[in-house]
Amino acid sequence: MATDLTKATGRRKTAVAHVRLIEGTGKWTVNGVEIERYIPSESLRAYINQPFAMTELTGKYDVLVSAKGGGIAGQAGAMRHALSRALCAMDENLRAVLKKAGCLTRDSRMKERKKPGQRGARARFQFSKR
Repeated sequence: MATDLTKATGRRKTAVAHVRLIEGTGKWTVNGVEIERYIPSESLRAYINQPFAMTELTGKYDVLVSAKGGGIAGQAGAMRHALSRALCAMDENLRAVLKKAGCLTRDSRMKERKKPGQRGARARFQFSKR
């Protein structure tokens, strides 16, 4: 049986992803489903794999992901963040490369809350003079 290497957690918007790296062939499993079915967008999958591509470790580890909250894009950002953290926990020498690319930075942009007396966060109700 393969040995469990590292675990890490990543966040983006309201999504949270827990990633486990296991020595293997590069197989991704997200919530029990292969990544191609869970995230159909090729561009989002490329975005998630960016830390592997930058560190030239593509295909060396199987990735098990538990993602919840948010939507597909938020979960993809959380997976990328968690994968970067897991790679750093595994090998501290990769930190400089991932930090420079911004993979280790938690994207703090969140949805702005709706304000009272307004239609949305910034949108007002239509003004009527009469």
